[in-house]
Amino acid sequence: MKAIVQDRYGPADMLRLTDIPVPVPGAGQVLVEVRAAGVDPGVWHLMTGLPYVIRLGYGLRRPRHRVPGLDLAGVVTAVGAGVTGFSPGDEVFGSGTGSFAEYALAPTGRLAPKPAGLSFAEAAAVPVSGQTALTAVRDAARVRPGQRVLVIGAGGGVGCYAVQLARAAGAHVTGLCGPTKLDLVRALGAHDVVDYTRHDLPDQRYDVVVDTAGNRPLARLRRILTPKGTLVLVGGEARDGRWLQGFDRQLRALALSPVVGQRLVPLIAKVGSAALATLTEHIEAGQVRPVVDRTFPLDQAPEAIRYLRAGHAGGKVVVTR
Repeated sequence: MKAIVQDRYGPADMLRLTDIPVPVPGAGQVLVEVRAAGVDPGVWHLMTGLPYVIRLGYGLRRPRHRVPGLDLAGVVTAVGAGVTGFSPGDEVFGSGTGSFAEYALAPTGRLAPKPAGLSFAEAAAVPVSGQTALTAVRDAARVRPGQRVLVIGAGGGVGCYAVQLARAAGAHVTGLCGPTKLDLVRALGAHDVVDYTRHDLPDQRYDVVVDTAGNRPLARLRRILTPKGTLVLVGGEARDGRWLQGFDRQLRALALSPVVGQRLVPLIAKVGSAALATLTEHIEAGQVRPVVDRTFPLDQAPEAIRYLRAGHAGGKVVVTR
């Protein structure tokens, strides 16, 4: 099969398209013919091995998995021992291993039936970013009707879902984003939109702040929270530093939260079939829609990663076959 592979950590230039054997599903796994694969910042982190701390889990000297890619949508072609609930021919979406390929393996616990009415490209845009936003809004922030919620990075992959999920929860939502994404964020249901090139942060207070941008100091973010408000930190995207690259902010939040009135929550996303089913319910109810900024064919996966990293995308970038 055709697949994008990497034999070392490094920039997108070192990715290459080649032929490798089709993987064989083991117990509890299914083999998916990949029709589309989402691109998210996690792909870049695992490709570069940055920050260095992630290499403790994914390979010290080289990536443990040669084929990058997590999000996928496609058709089940084979199932491993003990698999129930999925059969060849089923259309599915979720997270797997090595989705930048014609075929990929996925554990059944991270798959769900593809939502009715979505294309494969749209479905592939949901899993990682959608589940991250769901964990942020529903579980970490516990957003309730009538609360004032600010989503920072509202035009990005996670931000687009966070805006919609907070609106569906009954909150008054403000989206902070770049000038080219204001109309998109407004169309997704934000009551107010703010251009960060004109106002770094809004001059008011919020019950919940969901920060998907990762580049503002905790002290500044706390100033726009109510005294009992909740700050949810989604990732850390500082461009400097090779060991933590902004994730040190999560550690400081953990240390500070117990001694202040506000809740400062570093996010660990909950992924799995149950979260995918919840997202499907929102999608089929018309409360959430995937936003696909641009698609790239498989052989242009390196360009897709560069495009995402440059910050141009409004919503998700997807690799298709």
